[in-house]
Amino acid sequence: MACNTAPSGAVKVMRTMQEDVTPIAGFPVLRTDADSLARRLLDALAAGEKRALFFANTNLVVQCRALLPRMHEEGVVVVNDGVGLDIAARLLGAPRFPANLNGTDFTPFLLRQAARPLRLYLVGGKPEVLDKAAAFATNTLGQEVVGCCDGYGGMRGALDLVGAINAVAPDVVLVALGNPIQEAWILNHRAKLDAGIVMGVGALFDFWAGDKPRAPDLVRKLRLEWFYRLCLEPKRLARRYTVDIIRFLAHCHRYRMPLAQPKGQS
Repeated sequence: MACNTAPSGAVKVMRTMQEDVTPIAGFPVLRTDADSLARRLLDALAAGEKRALFFANTNLVVQCRALLPRMHEEGVVVVNDGVGLDIAARLLGAPRFPANLNGTDFTPFLLRQAARPLRLYLVGGKPEVLDKAAAFATNTLGQEVVGCCDGYGGMRGALDLVGAINAVAPDVVLVALGNPIQEAWILNHRAKLDAGIVMGVGALFDFWAGDKPRAPDLVRKLRLEWFYRLCLEPKRLARRYTVDIIRFLAHCHRYRMPLAQPKGQS
C-alpha cells in the first residue's frame, strides 16, 4: 500500500456509501453514532445482507496490521472505540468522532433496538464464563441464545464450528477471542456463516458474566475506563498502554493520508 502524505499533513474525511469515514492508521473508521449504527446493522439484517463489525481501539490498530487490507472488504464495518481514536483524529486534523462506540456498551444497545429478540451464538471465553454470559443475554437482555462454543476445549474439539453455527440459524454471532484472533476468525469465516451480523466483542462475556467489573459511571464519562482496567490488570495491560500506544501513534503518522483503495480494486 502506498503511503503518500495528504496536503499539509491533515487527514481528509472521505464519504463512502453516503457516510463519512476517517482513515486512522489505514483503517476505514466510520463516523457514526449508536442510533445510526444500530439502524444500519438491523436494516442490513432485515434485508438479508451480511455485516462484520469491528470496534477499533488502539490495541486493534496495533495488533491487526496484517488484516488491514481485509478491513476494506465489502460488508466490513469498523467503528471507533476509546479515547485513543479521538486523540489520533485530532492530531491528524480530522473532525472528532460523533460518539464513542465500544462493544461492551453498543452490543446490548443493538439488541434492545431490535423489534424482536435476536437469536445469538456466542463464540469464545472460558466455559464457566460463557455459561454465565449466555444466561445474562437470555435473562437480562431478553435475547435467545441458540448456541455457544467456548474459546478453549470447545473450539479445539469443534470439527465444523461454522456448520454447527449455521445449523441453529443465529441472527448474530458474537466472537470474544481477543485481538487479533477474533478479527482473523471473523474475516476468515464470515462468508460461510449464514448469520447477518458477526461482531468482535473482546472482553464482553467477562463483563456479562460478572467476571470482570466495569468502571464506575463517572470514570466512563471521563473516558478513563482504560486507566481503571489498567489498575485492575497491570501485568496484562501495561504494554498495551505504554509501548503499544507509541506504536499506534507511529502507525497513525505513517498512514496520515486520505482513505486508500484496498488492494486489487480500482
